[in-house]
Amino acid sequence: MNSTPTITVTRLDLQRLERLLDSLGEFGPGAAALQAELDRAEVVGHDEVPAGVVTMNSRVHCREESSGKDYHLTLVYPEDAGGEGKVSILAPVGSALLGLSAGQHIDWPAPGGKVLKLTLLAVEYQPEAAGEYDR
Repeated sequence: MNSTPTITVTRLDLQRLERLLDSLGEFGPGAAALQAELDRAEVVGHDEVPAGVVTMNSRVHCREESSGKDYHLTLVYPEDAGGEGKVSILAPVGSALLGLSAGQHIDWPAPGGKVLKLTLLAVEYQPEAAGEYDR
């Protein structure tokens, strides 16, 4: 069973992500997954989002439960992906992380059909909490 925790998205992120989806020529699986996340999200103002919620450009600390391996990831737009620890919002783990709160779990589809369970341990940096709304 795939559990889908409640997620929170800022109105600004929602607008930017909908523009991103509109700009894609075709909807691949990553875009479809992102749209599904946005459709079920609770939308709040950028000044109302709790500091422990993953927003765009947030840096997070999470742990893969079966191996105990820790990851430090930054959730970015596709054009910013590719650097160390930068995960595109269109990647499966990217859209799954969006809107999560510290302590929540997600299933991360890994290559080869394996599903890993990730626990969000902390949001190390969130633009809204830092007063940076232009990213």
